[in-house]
Amino acid sequence: MESTRLSKIERLLQKELGGIFQRQTQAMHGVLVSVSVVRVSPDLSVARAYLSIFPSEKAQDLLENIRANTKAIRYDLGQRIRQQVRKIPELTFFIDDSLDYIENIENLLKK
Repeated sequence: MESTRLSKIERLLQKELGGIFQRQTQAMHGVLVSVSVVRVSPDLSVARAYLSIFPSEKAQDLLENIRANTKAIRYDLGQRIRQQVRKIPELTFFIDDSLDYIENIENLLKK
């Protein structure tokens, strides 16, 4: 029962964070930020969001910018989901490098 509730909240956070990042990156042409997965602690106090950033050359700079604006992102998220959850979790962002890892494995297999 608890895991079902957590997974619903994780999907909700993933959807809403994706919408926030899509709106914020519209002005930056050639940059795409998507939320690949969100993991929430059992007490719903901390959410870890894994971001897939394209192009990967700009990933570190964009991640630092996102981490600097975490409070504003959390506020926007709170405005969107305040009817569904009581407490807005603290957000931490990480780069999801699984696509780069897959590409590296494919290149090694081709050799």
